[in-house]
Amino acid sequence: MTTSTQKPHILVVDDEPDIRGLLKEILEDEGYKITVAENGKMARDLRRDVMPDLILLDIWMPDIDGISLLKEWQETNFTGSPVIMISGHGTVETAVEATRLGAYDFIEKPLSMSKLLITVERALEMATLQKENYGLRKHVQMVTEPIGHSETMKQLREQVKKVNQHATSVLITGESGTGRTLFARYIHHTGQRSHGPFVNVRMAGISPENQALELFGSQGTNSISRLEQADGGTLFIKDIADMSEDVQARLLSSLENQSFLRNGGSEPVPFNVRVIAATAYDVEQMISSGRLREDLYYHLNVVSLHLQPLREHCEDVPELLDFYVNLFATQEGLPYRRFSVAAQNRLRNYAWPGNIRELKNLIQRLLILGEEHSIEVEEIEPVLNTQHRPVNVSGVSIYDLPLREAREQFERDYLEHQLQEFGGNVSKVASRVGLERTHLYRKLRALDIDPKQTKK
Repeated sequence: MTTSTQKPHILVVDDEPDIRGLLKEILEDEGYKITVAENGKMARDLRRDVMPDLILLDIWMPDIDGISLLKEWQETNFTGSPVIMISGHGTVETAVEATRLGAYDFIEKPLSMSKLLITVERALEMATLQKENYGLRKHVQMVTEPIGHSETMKQLREQVKKVNQHATSVLITGESGTGRTLFARYIHHTGQRSHGPFVNVRMAGISPENQALELFGSQGTNSISRLEQADGGTLFIKDIADMSEDVQARLLSSLENQSFLRNGGSEPVPFNVRVIAATAYDVEQMISSGRLREDLYYHLNVVSLHLQPLREHCEDVPELLDFYVNLFATQEGLPYRRFSVAAQNRLRNYAWPGNIRELKNLIQRLLILGEEHSIEVEEIEPVLNTQHRPVNVSGVSIYDLPLREAREQFERDYLEHQLQEFGGNVSKVASRVGLERTHLYRKLRALDIDPKQTKK
């Protein structure tokens, strides 16, 4: 049986009343929720409206055959529900065609109920595994214990142990680049829901309409909402304060009721997730300004975890350097290089305005561009990130510059930072900073900023 917290929903499609009735009775006895359809048109409508977890589909029906229906669903990128074909007059060619179109299996009538039940269970298990691995096919995320033996990191790891004694909501705060996503994954994989999916959704730079679609999905489409993807596991909401007020209200209502309505839907969809939310903003300021609903904040902030900037635990820098050098050498095949003691000392005393993300990017750049086995101070200095320091390229403080030059310097630093945050995506940056995209492109050209060169 699947690990979902709700009964798997099976759609039975067969034009024979006796078969429909028998399957409904047996499958309900096994604990499944059953909906039946007597023809292809009804199956098409019900598949769209109820979004079943699995479909038992007869081939020969009076209006449209099951193979044609399966082909139609494949062409519309139908995903999420395995289909088991059933037929009393099947051929090898029919079975091959059904498999080619994505059917999980092909069972002949008269039905062997023991074989059917085993096939249904395996198909649902396969669907659960696919759901748990959603979004991980292109980017494999390595879950590690947060690095560092400073008192700060020891306390954070102890906090996570206490947090994971319960399945409560968690709010993670901290500057950009401090590792909020890493800690969210760490909490999930060391918690009570580690067997379930970890689903990451980012709110920043997305319109309110798309935020609602991401979280709640849409009735009558093949997309699966993030809340459904995370059922039985953890939903990590990054940039919670960037969520629109209407979406915040819907999310709060959904969490309180443990069910939600898809966009355009009328039937409540039950779910059971642990929510971990994160923000880089000052929470009190966000609440007072109205950007974060106070009631949602109190619902999410059952337990809070504040991540200190790297400059506050700089004694962890040497260990972080060693970890990321080995990571890039083993995973990306970059040459192994060693930081000299002097170089490590320089980096321990650097302010790290971009925090761990900046450290990671710096190491990757040094491994790609460097040639010597040892990394010395002289090689580090030119590539240290200066974008957050209030100086221009000549080392002059922006406070000593004429207003026009200081403003230009600030705009360049500000926009480069935003582009890094959004991986070079100009549309998302335009939404965040409140500029028309064409205006932003003109501004970037004027400041000689190439979005492609600012990706994380």
